[in-house]
Amino acid sequence: MLKILFLLLIIPNIFIYSQSYYITGRVTDSEFSPIPGVNVFLTNTTLGSATDEKGYYKIMNVSPGSYQIEFSAIGYSRKKLKVNITNKSIALDVILYPEPIKTDEIIVTAGKYEQKKSQLPVSTDVIYGSSLVDRNFRNLENAMRFVPGVTMTEDQISIRGSSGYSRGVGARALVTIDGLPFHTGDTGEIVWEMIPTTEIQRIEIIKGAASSLYGSSAIGGVINAITRDISKFPRTLINAYYGFYDKPTYKEWDWSGQYRPLNGLTISHSNSLGDFGFNISLSRLEDLGYRKEDFSKKYIGFLKMNYKFNNFSDITFFANTLNKRSGNFLYWKDSRNALINSDFVNITRVQTNRYLFGLIYKNLIDENSILYFKGSYYRNNFSDNGTPSNVSTSNLFRAETQLTTSLTKSIVLTSGAEFSPAFVKSSLFGNPKAFYIGIYSVADLSFDFPLILSLGLRYDIGKLDSLSSSGSLSPKVGLNYKLNEYLIIRSSFGTGFRNPSLAEAFTSTSTSGLTIKPNPKIKPEKNITFEIGTNFTIPSLFEFDIALFQNEYFKMIEPAVDTLDGLIFFNNILRARIQGIELTSKFDIIKGILKAGVSYIYLSSKDIERNKALKYRPRHSSMVSVEFTNWHFNLGVFFRYSSKVEEIDEELIDLGIVRDGRLRVPIYQTDVSLGYDLFALHIPAKIYLNAYNIFNYNYVELVGNLRPIRNFSFGFNLIL
Repeated sequence: MLKILFLLLIIPNIFIYSQSYYITGRVTDSEFSPIPGVNVFLTNTTLGSATDEKGYYKIMNVSPGSYQIEFSAIGYSRKKLKVNITNKSIALDVILYPEPIKTDEIIVTAGKYEQKKSQLPVSTDVIYGSSLVDRNFRNLENAMRFVPGVTMTEDQISIRGSSGYSRGVGARALVTIDGLPFHTGDTGEIVWEMIPTTEIQRIEIIKGAASSLYGSSAIGGVINAITRDISKFPRTLINAYYGFYDKPTYKEWDWSGQYRPLNGLTISHSNSLGDFGFNISLSRLEDLGYRKEDFSKKYIGFLKMNYKFNNFSDITFFANTLNKRSGNFLYWKDSRNALINSDFVNITRVQTNRYLFGLIYKNLIDENSILYFKGSYYRNNFSDNGTPSNVSTSNLFRAETQLTTSLTKSIVLTSGAEFSPAFVKSSLFGNPKAFYIGIYSVADLSFDFPLILSLGLRYDIGKLDSLSSSGSLSPKVGLNYKLNEYLIIRSSFGTGFRNPSLAEAFTSTSTSGLTIKPNPKIKPEKNITFEIGTNFTIPSLFEFDIALFQNEYFKMIEPAVDTLDGLIFFNNILRARIQGIELTSKFDIIKGILKAGVSYIYLSSKDIERNKALKYRPRHSSMVSVEFTNWHFNLGVFFRYSSKVEEIDEELIDLGIVRDGRLRVPIYQTDVSLGYDLFALHIPAKIYLNAYNIFNYNYVELVGNLRPIRNFSFGFNLIL
C-alpha cells in the first residue's frame, strides 16, 4: 500500500519536470526589418538557434526554469534578457540596434568599393536611416546640420568651411544617391528634398577634396545616400506624421494668429520574385510654413528595381521624382516683421518638377575583378510668377565605367572614365550647353606591416558653351597606419577643382532688388587639401577622433559687385585659406542602453588678399547628443552650437534690400526625440514624438531669414 501511495505522489512530479517547452519569436532592427543569422541561445546551456531570413527563431526542448537568453549578430549590439519557463512555451520578439562604436564599419564612398572605415586615410561620418525616421527628418538638409564638421546656410552645405552662400548656384560638395551624382544641370545645386528619407539605409560623408575619384563639385567632400536593400519577401511600410509650428516669440511676428500645420504620408513596398526585386514608394508632404508665403506641397516618387542575371552579374534601375508647388520667402521685411517677405521680393509662387533616372550594371568578372557601368539622366524644370517670370529646363546626362581589381593580395586598383553633357533652355541663363570628360585611377597598397598607402590621379576636361575649355589634374596621396589594436593614424594630401555651373557663367536677370549679369571670363576654382588625424577606439566603450586640416583655395568663385555698373556677377575673386581642428568622441556609457556623443570644430577661414574672414563660416561649432534605449522606449536629446558668423552679405544691406540685416546671433538649437515601439505587443509599429528648437530660440543662418521656430511632430512607422 505504501509503494502504491509513493508512486501516486511521485509520478505526477516526474511528468511535470519531464515536460519541455519552446521559446520562439522574431528579431528585427529598429525599423522592423528582419535580421537573419542572429545567434540566439540560452547562456550556460547547450540550447540555441539562429534566425531565418525573415528573422524568426525557435529554441526547442526547454525545461521549466529561469534562464538568460542572449541575442547577438555582427554589426548590432548584443542583447540579454531573463526568461522564466513555468508551464507553457513563450513568444519573445526583440529589436537589435546597430553597434554604436565599431571599427569594422564598411564604407563604399571613399574608394568606390567596400573598405573598412578603420583603413581609410580620410575623415568620414555615417548617418543611419533609422535615425532619419526616428527624428522625423523630412529631408536630408536637416540631418546634415547634426554632422560634425558640416554647416548649413539655408540649403547650401559647407564641409569644413568649403562654402558660404552662393544664392542657390553651385555646390562644393558632391551629393550622390547610390553613387549617382545628384546635382542639377543648370544651377548645379543640391535638391535635398528630392531624396526620400524613408528609403535611405545610410548616408556616408567624406570630408575633404575627393576630386581624384569624383571630379568637379567634390572639391569639399562627398555625401552618398545609400538606399535600402530590396526585401526578399513582401514588406510594406506606412509612415505618417502630423505636426505644427508654435506661436512666434513676439506678438508682432504672429502674422497668421494660427498654429501652422505640417503633415506627411509615405507608403512603400518591397518584394522579390525569383531573381527580380523592387522597392517602390510614394510620399506626400505638406508644410504651411511659419513664414508668410512660405508653404510647400510635395509629391516624391521612388523606384528601385534589380534583376540578377546569374551569380556574377545584375542590373539595378532607379527612378526618383519630385513635384513641388511652393511659396517663396527670401528676406524679411524688417526685424519687426521678421516672418513677412521683403517688399523687394516679387516672387510668390514656384513650381518645380525634377526627375532622375539611373542604371547600374555590375559584373563580377572573376573573384578579383568587378566591372560597373553607370548611367543617369536628370531633368530639372522650374518656373515662378515673378516679373518677369523665370523659367528653366535642364537636361543632364552622365555615363561612367569603373573597374575595381585586386591585382594582388596587397594591391587594389580602381579605374574608370565618365562623360557628362548638359543642355539648358532658360530665361535666366539662355540656352547654353556644357560637357565634361574625366578619367581616373586610384591604387590602395597594403604592406606586411600595418600600413595602407593610397595613390590616385584624375584628369578632367570641361567646356561651358562659348567659354574656353579647361583641364584639371587632381592627384591624391593617403596613408593609414595602425599603431596597435586601438590607435590609428591617417593622413591625406590632394587637390580638388570645381567647374563653374552654367548659372554662374550665364545668369542674366533682375529679381528681388538684385540685377545679376553673366561673366564670360569665369574659370574653374581649385584647392590643395591636407589632413592628418588619429583615431583611438576601444570597441563597445568609446571612440575619440581628432583631425587637423588645411585647404588652400585658388580662384574661388563668389558673388561680387562690379564697381563700374553696380551689378552682381560671379567671379574668381578669392585666394582663400581654410584651416582648423575637428574633435569628435562617442561613448557607450551603458552598453546598448545609453550612449553619448560630443564634437567640437574650430575653423579659421580667411580671404588672404583682403585679410578678412570668409562669409557665413562660423569660427566655433559644437554638438552634443545623449540617447537612451531600453524597455522598447528611446529618448534622445540633441544640441548644436555655432558661433556668430563674422562676415555676411553686406552689399544687400548697403543697397537697402535687407533691412536690419546685420542682426545675427550665435546658434543654440536643442531638439528632443521620443519613441516607443509596440513590438512587445506583437505589433510591428513604432510611434514617435519630436520637438525641434524646443527653447524657441530665434536665429538666422542667412541675413534677414529667420530659421524655424519651435515645432512639434507626432508620427508612426508601421510595417506590414
